Amino acid sequence: MERALMIGRFQPFHNGHLMLAREALKECDELIIAIASAQFNYLEKDPFTAGERVWMIHDALKDEYIDGGKSMIERCYILAIPNDENNARWYAHLRSYLPPFHLVYTGNEYVAMLLSKEGMRVKVPRLFNRDEYNASRIRTLMLEGREWRHLVPKAVAKVIDEINGVERLRIIARAESRPQEW
Repeated sequence: MERALMIGRFQPFHNGHLMLAREALKECDELIIAIASAQFNYLEKDPFTAGERVWMIHDALKDEYIDGGKSMIERCYILAIPNDENNARWYAHLRSYLPPFHLVYTGNEYVAMLLSKEGMRVKVPRLFNRDEYNASRIRTLMLEGREWRHLVPKAVAKVIDEINGVERLRIIARAESRPQEW
């Protein structure tokens, strides 16, 4: 059985991530979606908690179907992993948190370099309009009050609405741009 890994911060999980997961599932039996930097949240770069990101990804995959009419979630693991800033031991860190995997899908050349160095098979997939499907851009659109919903699965937009994520991001951005003494 071939099991692949897709790793990212998913702040938020967007349509490009969903397309990558769909592509990976065409080529492997199961997909591990690893939420990296799980300990970071309530920051402008990382506004959502690990639990909220698991929820977003789970609900997005539950609503998507692949060959045979199965929900994508039936062939995926979603796991949150705290960051290890020691890159020399990062691969061992991943291995200790995840089920075995044989292949890594990443559009991040730094991640590809680290894992290739460890002998891992790395596939750099064709990217799905990375300029449009980009979590930094989506957060910027949220902050500016511009339309962002078309860039994420409907289930993700629903979670963001339920947690009042756009307002949270705006409050965080104001606080980070004007630090106050406590």
